[in-house]
Amino acid sequence: MNVIRSLLLVLVVLGLAAAPAKAQSKAQASFDKLKTLAGDWEGAAGGATSKVSYRVLSNGSVLQETMQNGTEDPMVTIYHLDGDRLMVTHYCGAGNQPRMVAAPDPAKPNVFAFKFLDATNLTSTQEGHMRDLVLTIVDTDHITQQWMWRAQNNEQKMELFKFSRKK
Repeated sequence: MNVIRSLLLVLVVLGLAAAPAKAQSKAQASFDKLKTLAGDWEGAAGGATSKVSYRVLSNGSVLQETMQNGTEDPMVTIYHLDGDRLMVTHYCGAGNQPRMVAAPDPAKPNVFAFKFLDATNLTSTQEGHMRDLVLTIVDTDHITQQWMWRAQNNEQKMELFKFSRKK
């Protein structure tokens, strides 16, 4: 009887070892790629010198971006997962906090296109707020960010930032 139990136990263990590992979600894979941005970056937008730093925090569950554009106060953007969604919350100098969601595209694994979901401290989407963000990892030392601002008259303004990793 003990031989049969031992044999069954061995078969179960072998079966578990041979079972394929659960595939990583697209959102998790994208978030892991974003975390490779950790460090300091510098660049320009609209003629102003810009700096951005990324820090992985909260046991790897958050990527914090702090951006300093020219002489403006720094702004913070938090990248995180919400279940199987890749999200950002942007703490804007306008005093509101837009939340955006990316739909990872396996055909473009280095492009993260975040679209407006909702916002806190925004009484109407007719007020000025950041609407979209497209972050592109060009290579290990270069990224771009394309931010879309929606003004009160629904006019949209795009600002493109180009950053290089500081060495």
